[in-house]
Amino acid sequence: MRIDKFLKVSRIIKRRTVASEACGLERVGINGKAVKPSKEVKPGDVISIRFGDRDAFFRVLKVPEGNVGKAEADSLYEVISE
Repeated sequence: MRIDKFLKVSRIIKRRTVASEACGLERVGINGKAVKPSKEVKPGDVISIRFGDRDAFFRVLKVPEGNVGKAEADSLYEVISE
């Protein structure tokens, strides 16, 4: 699954367009490298997101096939630090 779609489905970022823009501005990274919105995510990857002046880190636990419900969205990732 693409990183921009994963961020939207997992509800880390509310809208896919915002997630795509964040990737384009190099505010999103996977395993320490800045990525484009089309980068594929796999379980075990560490996602870093810069929100203003702070960084948040998330570990991908599983990648869904499609959309998931709000209750299941939290089970897709684990928060390393905010």
